[in-house]
Amino acid sequence: MTFLAGAIPAEHASGHLLILPSTNGPVAVSELAAAWFSDIAWLREPSRAAGSRRMAGSRFRGMAQPDALVPGVMRLGEAHVATGPFEVAEAHLAELSIAATKAEAYSVARSDGLRDMRGAAPTSYDDRDGIARAFPHALPQTEELRIVQWMVAAARKTAGGVLADGRQPLVPDATASVNLSLYSAHPLQPGDVLPMLRSFIATADVSAEQVMPDGTPRYTLAGSTAYDGAIVVDVERVDRVPRALGALDWRSYGPFAYRMTWVPADPYELELERGSGLHVIARARMRASLARLAVSLQGRIAGILVDDGGFIATPEELDGRTDSTTGGAPGSRAWV
Repeated sequence: MTFLAGAIPAEHASGHLLILPSTNGPVAVSELAAAWFSDIAWLREPSRAAGSRRMAGSRFRGMAQPDALVPGVMRLGEAHVATGPFEVAEAHLAELSIAATKAEAYSVARSDGLRDMRGAAPTSYDDRDGIARAFPHALPQTEELRIVQWMVAAARKTAGGVLADGRQPLVPDATASVNLSLYSAHPLQPGDVLPMLRSFIATADVSAEQVMPDGTPRYTLAGSTAYDGAIVVDVERVDRVPRALGALDWRSYGPFAYRMTWVPADPYELELERGSGLHVIARARMRASLARLAVSLQGRIAGILVDDGGFIATPEELDGRTDSTTGGAPGSRAWV
């Protein structure tokens, strides 16, 4: 099946296509890219050319053509560029099972017009991003692989999709993003964080604890359930923070990382593109609980939350994780 036929110019249709829903306004693709790559720059900014020609016919008398979207070109890594946006209508999105009324697409290809060299065929097709499935004959390598991984992460972040090589659909489940990390300037002791975790899993406890040479605490909290797996909280001072924080004022975050992770009953299911029904149910409950825990922790010590795709998690996104009408799970406690 040919996807996005007519929506993408022929000269860009064979690149990797990133589709970002824009129902509520354009998505800042440069911000998504800057969370993964250091050398992002618009070589040519997108723009709109004013419609100067009047539309013909009596029924259109006095009406000008709408402004035409002129795609830009953004440097992405050392050898690739992203060209776009190209407007994508609802009918095309329905073909890809993307629930949006409109979207913007970007085509990513080598800046020199050549094809990327690829490696051997995958030996296993079990991967969360579905990349092995999309490239069954030869896997991307080095920068191309990272670009494809970023595109899938960006699609998961925005409930969008990817067309690998312009034809193989990758539409990740947005609700598969569960883990969160808080970067704050304030170190809390285990006894300060444990009651927060116990409000969701009553049996949670300290599983490891030590004091680092600089006097800062480093510890792990864990709470297990009978059905939904466990929540693990790792706390330590770090030397490096996610790239996404680089665009923010340094006073809004800090070097203390509070990593909140879900460990399902069968961890192997984390490697699957589509988990089992029981896995998805447990994931929904723990996704909501973990989001509430993160918000509670942030409310106490401030800082910035980053999701497991490396992107900043906004308050609206966290509300969506805990709202049962948008994919969150009702209630506030996991099954124990």
